[in-house]
Amino acid sequence: MSKPFFITTAIDYTNGAPHIGHAYEKVLADVIARYRRMKGDEVFFLTGVDQHGQKVQQSAEKQGVAPQQFVDDITKKFVALWDKLDVRYDRWAATTNVDHKKNVRDNLQKLWDDKDPATGESRWLYKKKQRGFYSVRQEQFLTDKERNEQGEFGSEWQPVEEREEENYYFRLTKHKSLPIDPATNDPLDPKGWLLRLIESRSRENHPLVVPDFRVSELRNAVEKLEGDLCISRPKSRLAWGIPIPFDEEFVTYVWFDALVNYITFVPGHNPSHSELGAGQETEFAKWWGAALHVIGKDILIPAHGVYWPIMLKAFEYADEEIPTLLVHGWWNIAGAKMSKSLGNSVDPDALADKYGAETLRYYLMSDIAIGRDSDFSEERLIMRYNTDLANSLGNLLNRSLSMAQKYREGKLKRLFPVGTNMSYIAEVQAAVDFYHTYMDGGVSANEQASRLEPFQINWAGQTSISIAVKANQLVDIEKPWSLAKDPTQAERLDAVLYTLAESLRI
Repeated sequence: MSKPFFITTAIDYTNGAPHIGHAYEKVLADVIARYRRMKGDEVFFLTGVDQHGQKVQQSAEKQGVAPQQFVDDITKKFVALWDKLDVRYDRWAATTNVDHKKNVRDNLQKLWDDKDPATGESRWLYKKKQRGFYSVRQEQFLTDKERNEQGEFGSEWQPVEEREEENYYFRLTKHKSLPIDPATNDPLDPKGWLLRLIESRSRENHPLVVPDFRVSELRNAVEKLEGDLCISRPKSRLAWGIPIPFDEEFVTYVWFDALVNYITFVPGHNPSHSELGAGQETEFAKWWGAALHVIGKDILIPAHGVYWPIMLKAFEYADEEIPTLLVHGWWNIAGAKMSKSLGNSVDPDALADKYGAETLRYYLMSDIAIGRDSDFSEERLIMRYNTDLANSLGNLLNRSLSMAQKYREGKLKRLFPVGTNMSYIAEVQAAVDFYHTYMDGGVSANEQASRLEPFQINWAGQTSISIAVKANQLVDIEKPWSLAKDPTQAERLDAVLYTLAESLRI
């Protein structure tokens, strides 16, 4: 029976051209989407770009162009790369989209209108002045936690300046004016609620975070959570953004704009959210109930693991409607994170031109374990191409088609090996079963019968290559060129040729 499956990626910031990390994430989501489509599921794959922010405004000013023109030019590079890498998304999200801007404003207005009867003030949003040290580079106020051992703010924050500014804030921590939490019958403590959610979802088949080792990392971050989230910037300082609906002198800042894209572009979305809840069978609810966010580890904490669930709770989404986060690692160079400033970034566009899109896709999926970091190596890309794609799969393809044409004019009969080679069919079936286990999660076939997490794509890919290896071995054992010389072996030759073609299909 077909099931809905909604998969998203992080939206990429349009302040520079895409790098290998962008390519990895989009291909990863594309592979998962393709797998679900092949299973017969109904898939909706969303990706896109984040086009607002101070860095975009500053970069546009340096080039002497309007911010919209600047982001449009950068966006074209992302779209072109995904076309080249054959990333088959269903909808493109852009935060300058008219519907998205309206949705952001509607959501903010909804929270602003959620008043505490006793005070008449919003339960979720408030305005205050803050004075402190501000990182121009990271666009945020800093605390003593960001100081290094010498008591200074490191280079990653520079330049830093002292500043006083009034902004709007979203409550992340307990406050007496927040709504009643039905689980405790007490005023909602977003921090306590999120800790309970992490714990309960870690025991279910609908985890909050995958892979599992990221759960404790998230829990520790929530336990240390202090303060609230600044969600605005004065328009006098940052004009390139979505105006706050109840105060046009401010624009929406970062997460209440970027994260909301996951909602805006879902089929059937209605900003009222009335379509959610028990017994509601709407287009939006169908997709949202099967949501998977594919993100990098750098935006798990705090954005997707802390801010986003609490935002959804404030929007009145139920606990079971909080999406699962699939958190991937980074591609490094010699153990160091890629950086344009360090001059060690890798251009996926150039790699695709040099080696082909399929080769790059295969390398990115096969040479990194989900959730872990890996060192990018062009030498290993070449090795993977030669060993897996050329010598194993490519060799099988060429010799199988060649022999089918030479011995049977390309016309095959549906016959399988007999006798001792029946074990070959069992081996192929075992590889297929392992493939599904690695993709879906499940009990492995080892002695401990441990449960594997889903999306082990590097191992799933190796099961495909294992079939190619076994099929090449079958050719060496059966020697079709010898069978072709013996008329009494015609049926066995038919069986071998069909088995090779079927192995290629699988």
